[in-house]
Amino acid sequence: MPNSPDPSRTSAGTLLNTPPDNPTSSDYSVGQDNIEGKLGPIGFDIHNPVFVISALSAIAFVAYTLLMPEQANSIFSLLFSTVTKSFDWFFIGAADIFVILCLVIVVSPYGKIRLGGKTATPDFSYASWFSMLFAAGMGIGLMFYGVSEPLSHFTSAMGGTAVGVDGVRTDWAPLAAALTQEEAIRLGMAASIFHWALHPWAIYAVVALSLAFFSYNRGLPLTIRSAFHPIFGDRVWGWPGHIIDILAVFATLFGLATSLGLGAAQANSGFNKLFGMPIDSTWQVILIVGITSIALFSVVRGLEAGVKVLSEINMGVAFILFLFVFVAGPTLFLAADVVDYLLAYLQYLPALSSPVAREDVNFMQGWTSFYWAWWISWSPFVGMFIARVSRGRTVREFLISVLLIPSFVCVLWMTIFGGTAINQVVQDGYTAVQSAALPVQLFTMLDALPLASITSFIGIVLVIVFFVTSSDSGSLVIDTIAAGGKLDAPVPQRVFWCVFEGLIAVVLLLSAGGLKSLQSMVISTGLPFTIVLLLMCYAIIRGLASEPR
Repeated sequence: MPNSPDPSRTSAGTLLNTPPDNPTSSDYSVGQDNIEGKLGPIGFDIHNPVFVISALSAIAFVAYTLLMPEQANSIFSLLFSTVTKSFDWFFIGAADIFVILCLVIVVSPYGKIRLGGKTATPDFSYASWFSMLFAAGMGIGLMFYGVSEPLSHFTSAMGGTAVGVDGVRTDWAPLAAALTQEEAIRLGMAASIFHWALHPWAIYAVVALSLAFFSYNRGLPLTIRSAFHPIFGDRVWGWPGHIIDILAVFATLFGLATSLGLGAAQANSGFNKLFGMPIDSTWQVILIVGITSIALFSVVRGLEAGVKVLSEINMGVAFILFLFVFVAGPTLFLAADVVDYLLAYLQYLPALSSPVAREDVNFMQGWTSFYWAWWISWSPFVGMFIARVSRGRTVREFLISVLLIPSFVCVLWMTIFGGTAINQVVQDGYTAVQSAALPVQLFTMLDALPLASITSFIGIVLVIVFFVTSSDSGSLVIDTIAAGGKLDAPVPQRVFWCVFEGLIAVVLLLSAGGLKSLQSMVISTGLPFTIVLLLMCYAIIRGLASEPR
């Protein structure tokens, strides 16, 4: 539960107390450029022109994709191919920079700075804090890829390398593949951990730290543009800031839409196994509509009564499923190998994170580049959400917690779920899990364990609640950006963004090539926002350097 309000906090629309000699303080007040009014009974409080341009662009995108699906599909495919092949080095190199920056700040004197000032106290307990940041940041993805990714990398590593007539590798194995089964397991797990541990959480941490610091310590609006005040000065309240916030809205919309599409595909597969629901785009659209409707209820209830409660429930249910798979699966095998997999991750990390001189082009572009673009497109949403719930932590406490604790949970999840599936293939000869489609591999793995119907149902519930948590927390964040940093904008605005997240996922699934189109838009919006994040790294260093300690 939140602590008592700190006197330095004021209501939205007013300027927080900042030192008069602060080099990055500003006279800008939250919401001063907003347009307020009513359309009939519906009130609005929107930032002009961020909301207008973002909303009209979202509407135009939905209309274009529905009216010209074949042309849209061709454009999306071209974007995916061009960006992944031409900018793979850029995504990978940028992610390395984010990790290095976070580690440097942790060991520097800047780590003593407290978000919100020296007397600030945390608004949430550790349990609530971890539940919210983890559920918002990784939920659906871990459910979708927790079994399938380690199994995929293990299988491709065992398959060895293959070179086409042009001399370019055509296999999907990470690095140079593996010569033995044991090496393939270690490489497969290392590659999976690489995609879910330090690098993605460093991306989130950079955005979250920037937003929290410039909002709580400098009194600037809790919106993406505020992090760039050390670079642009008060020009950040003009078009440079408008462009940054609009890019953040686009990146968040498509990042969420991709996750919603993955969640719908997996929920569809689970319902198929339990109840015989057909696996097709129509049912996935029905699921997106139904679950988005549930998310609307949580959005209306807000952060405390909606997102916080759902996050805590979800983490409890996820722990129950995790514990069951650990106990019912090859427990001794998995417990002994956690440390080995961590060592394998550290062993292969330099090669996996290298942005140049790579031969494993399919793995590098199809897996790593996509993942980094996906995490970057989620970073405005997750970063702002983490910032909203992280006031009162020191910078060192914040970075260590955001980097290491979720990373370790991801390692454990991949080890237990992915390790169980690999053990079923290697030790038990259970090849059904290996040959199943990606969305259904979780449920196929559970089939080989006791109480399969019950655990599969729990898995579906987790996917749905993670789905809802991502949608409603994303809607809150997008609304904050589009409302100029206001945290108490009218509820119908949150509803608008929640509906459009689901609508974008629906039209991309139904009209323009399915999940491949969702991935294409994530890659495309992630590219320009990577540049934004690199500039943010410079801005946060300048901000921390000027903070009294």
